[in-house]
Amino acid sequence: MRMLKMLILPLVVSSLMSGLAALDAKCSSRLGLITISYYLWTTFVAVVVGIVMVSIIHPGGAAQKEDSEDSGKAIMSSADALLDLIRNMFPSNLVQATFQQYRTKSTPIMKTPKPTVSQGLTGTTTRRALIYGIQDDNGTDVQNFSLDLTPPPDVIFRTSPGTSEGMNVLGIVIFSATMGIMLGRMGPNGTALVNFCQSLNEAVLKIVAIVIWYFPFGIVFLVAGKILEMSDPSAMGKKLGFYAVTVVMGLVLHGLFILPSMYFFITKKSPIVYIRGILQALLIALATSSSSATLPITFKCLLENNHIDRRIIRFVLPVGATINMDGTALYEAVAAIFIAQVNNYELDFGQIITISITATAASIGAAGIPQAGLVTMVIVLTSVGLPTDDITLIIAVDWALDRFRTMVNVMGDALATGIMAHICRKDFVKEGEGVPLICETKPMINIQQIMAYQNNGGFQPPPPDIKADNIPPDVRRLMQLEEGLRSSEKKRPPASHKRADKDKHKDHCSIDMNGLETNV
Repeated sequence: MRMLKMLILPLVVSSLMSGLAALDAKCSSRLGLITISYYLWTTFVAVVVGIVMVSIIHPGGAAQKEDSEDSGKAIMSSADALLDLIRNMFPSNLVQATFQQYRTKSTPIMKTPKPTVSQGLTGTTTRRALIYGIQDDNGTDVQNFSLDLTPPPDVIFRTSPGTSEGMNVLGIVIFSATMGIMLGRMGPNGTALVNFCQSLNEAVLKIVAIVIWYFPFGIVFLVAGKILEMSDPSAMGKKLGFYAVTVVMGLVLHGLFILPSMYFFITKKSPIVYIRGILQALLIALATSSSSATLPITFKCLLENNHIDRRIIRFVLPVGATINMDGTALYEAVAAIFIAQVNNYELDFGQIITISITATAASIGAAGIPQAGLVTMVIVLTSVGLPTDDITLIIAVDWALDRFRTMVNVMGDALATGIMAHICRKDFVKEGEGVPLICETKPMINIQQIMAYQNNGGFQPPPPDIKADNIPPDVRRLMQLEEGLRSSEKKRPPASHKRADKDKHKDHCSIDMNGLETNV
């Protein structure tokens, strides 16, 4: 656990600065801006779904405030929690932000009632008491009792600025993200620092890979120590079972309902047919629990089964495999609040917002490797002051949950690619970078009126009664290409009547030009 804490600061700084600096040049286009905005929105929605699910199911048990060690501390108001959140987002000292975070302190002050004039002269205060006696059953012995009626002094809490131990992850994330965006806009002048951050990020990820290999040895002793500290291990086992159910239900809700609904409302197409085309990629994600390892399979499924434009896949899919981790963000939000519930720690409104922002940012910096969420989980727990040692509680079920959240990550990337292909399909036609897939277009007239029959890869021009304005742009471009090929070749003899009669019975025609085959 100490090794993971050691890697938090270099991992957050290097991953955010290098990632945003590299993406800024691509984000200048409309496709890049829409893609990044969509990814950030879906990740934040996943975090909200996780917080709602863990708050409703409450897998960590009811937090009993009177039994808590921190029950005597003052309850922070929502205004103070929100102001602490804003102050932590913009730290005054970056060096101090690496080991301390801003937190308003509340000091209890006893407010005594003002003495009267007579009390002020004598210097004494008046106490009110009720004395009454109770006889026993024989009526011989009388016991006197005194009941103090003096009102207790009022206790008010005075707030003052202060700090608490722990890294200010939120401030470091804001600074690193801003630096990354500015480095990307600097162009060649910021290349040296960008290369340094990329090298540092690769080195940190290699160290993380080594630390993960030592996980089995450390987990044995960490879990054994936690079991010995538990007064009732069976109760904790039930809580872990409810925790796993909460995570799975949140992933199902986000992956099978929210993301497909967004795809349907934006593209007006069936998400079931689209998801059926990426089933192979989802099975690979379930088996490997790595979104990076599934990337080539996802690329192949989108290109061959769902017929997405290759240019859109090449940009949207790698970016999604890097920054779009919906399942990881949902898992981190649920795990953080679950650990708070287990420790009878009541989170205020500001801390919940901090978990939302930190989980979103930490999922962006999470590498597409197995169990990378455990590494970024330390960041989320540190941001709200929760004990990081309690990560060992969820390690027992993390190996199974990791596979399901990887499936949600891959499905989110694939659905985002389909949405971006629908939104930006006209931009690629206007740019003239290539002929889009015919299956992604909707012709305004019957295609059988435009192309009569197939003859060695060519087609006849449309009848004279069809206006050129009614011909789709992609078909018009194919006709222009065909006319250019015909001008350089000899005229072919007309087809025989038998061939024409035979082709009349065909219900469809196919075009095969430069490896592009489409059935209409």
